[in-house]
Amino acid sequence: MPQINTLEQLLKATALVAAAIAVLILAWYLVRRPPLNRTTKVLLLFGLGVMPIGVALTGNIAGFEYTLKRPFCGSCHVMLPYTEDAADPASTSLAAIHSRNHAFGEESCYTCHADYQMFGAMTTKLNGLKHLYFYVTEYANTGPYGEGGPKIHMYKSFQNGMCTRCHSTTAPRWLANEEHSGMIEEIRSGDAKCVDCHGGEKVHPRAFAHGGNGRGPAASIGKGE
Repeated sequence: MPQINTLEQLLKATALVAAAIAVLILAWYLVRRPPLNRTTKVLLLFGLGVMPIGVALTGNIAGFEYTLKRPFCGSCHVMLPYTEDAADPASTSLAAIHSRNHAFGEESCYTCHADYQMFGAMTTKLNGLKHLYFYVTEYANTGPYGEGGPKIHMYKSFQNGMCTRCHSTTAPRWLANEEHSGMIEEIRSGDAKCVDCHGGEKVHPRAFAHGGNGRGPAASIGKGE
């Protein structure tokens, strides 16, 4: 039996087990045709109700968990300049460095770009539906990296709170940086933006919006670019 290491794998396994139980119950009833006594009714309740609901619930949650992963973001070709760089072990971009963090690296896109509010997950996924709409209507047949489509931009400015969730602005190593310590109050108040110094090509150097060509250095050399 494959090892279960993540919540997504556990949910998928639970959905499969629940589906198998439902099929076995229904097959038993159709083959045996037992009388509709209390035991049979309870089993049918599980086979026709509880187990299918369990499959739907765990399956949908497993699907949601998958949407948090970087490979899901990279399934749209226009995101490849971002996700390929983030997954590149030789890249020194901010996105790649964060993606190598064992605590959240596989979910680096979602962790850094989700709205962390009461309904943050909901608003993030609703914006994802907008992404899907624009992907279908504006980026079809735009080249392997979406180079023929309009430049990608964020819906709203990147807030410091997305950074200070992890970078608390109180760590000695962080404060040891003279630029940090010299404008600490402005950073905490939001008057100075983290992305003013750490944004653009420093985060996503392959992105067309920041002057990149979508491809990494090795790919560019191989194509004579």
